[in-house]
Amino acid sequence: MADNHDTAMMENLYWWGIPTLFRAEHGAPNGQDIALVGVPHSAGNGTTERDQHLGPRAVRNISAVHRRVHGEFNIDPWAMAKVTDLGDVPFPRANDNEHCIQQITDFYREIDAKGMRPVSIGGDHSITGGIVQALGNGKLAGGEPISFLHLDAHTDVFTKVDHFLGAEKSAAHWGAYLADQGQVDPKRSMRIGLRGHPRTLDWLQPSYDYGYNVVTMAEYRTRGAADVITQIKEVLDGRPVYITFDLDCLDCTVAPGVSNLEPSVNGFSMDEAVELVRSVRGMNVVGGDVVCLMPTKDAPNQITAHRAAAIMFEMISMIAENVK
Repeated sequence: MADNHDTAMMENLYWWGIPTLFRAEHGAPNGQDIALVGVPHSAGNGTTERDQHLGPRAVRNISAVHRRVHGEFNIDPWAMAKVTDLGDVPFPRANDNEHCIQQITDFYREIDAKGMRPVSIGGDHSITGGIVQALGNGKLAGGEPISFLHLDAHTDVFTKVDHFLGAEKSAAHWGAYLADQGQVDPKRSMRIGLRGHPRTLDWLQPSYDYGYNVVTMAEYRTRGAADVITQIKEVLDGRPVYITFDLDCLDCTVAPGVSNLEPSVNGFSMDEAVELVRSVRGMNVVGGDVVCLMPTKDAPNQITAHRAAAIMFEMISMIAENVK
């Protein structure tokens, strides 16, 4: 009994022991319910904001102190599902974005083949392209294209040029090329919170051309959360849903440690963002990611890393309570 007490106390210390995500067991993919994955990739932003590859380690370091049970859902996700930290996607050619994206896809194809639902921490937003290349039309999705619940300040549907500073499947392109390849159904996807600093007045046109359902931050403020959540439920009902959460959708005062800050318009509060993420509770959530954490920009208390862990916990909990 004393040993169990001592172990529980020690595991609550973020600076002690081997830093797996949320103190989950580290192992290989073997048909567990949920796969936790680090994707330490930052070449998808071209030559800018490269420290995003440090995001997974930052969240591993602090996630031990995070919630073990979900008070609002009244569940213990760790008791309901088999959760394993698979470690990090390997990047032997880390500065070659195209090679890295293929590495990600190959890694997640094995996860998908074993029926494990991945919850990932990046890494820049190009990682979503690599992940969904594996999940779209795959086993978890039942052979169908993915539908996105995408919270972000930026569109990431870049069609004006064929690469971003040398990166072709970049953090700015994945929303377009996944649709072109048929791995995503834009008309059954939601993109919410866009407020990025537009350089042209037609900055949203590519998203509309693909048929994405777009709710800008200005529209969210006008319509209100309840109306937007009603739309989310209507659009995503019955679909295999993938949640991609860019931390820059949060207000800069809430999450200062992100790439490509957008300070000119207020972003989401944490409560607002969590409410939107929870809107797909009970649906077929096949996975999710949290991206664009910049530990080298974060506050001394690592608040942005903590925000990332909190969003991951929401995803883990929603998937765990639907494990059959």
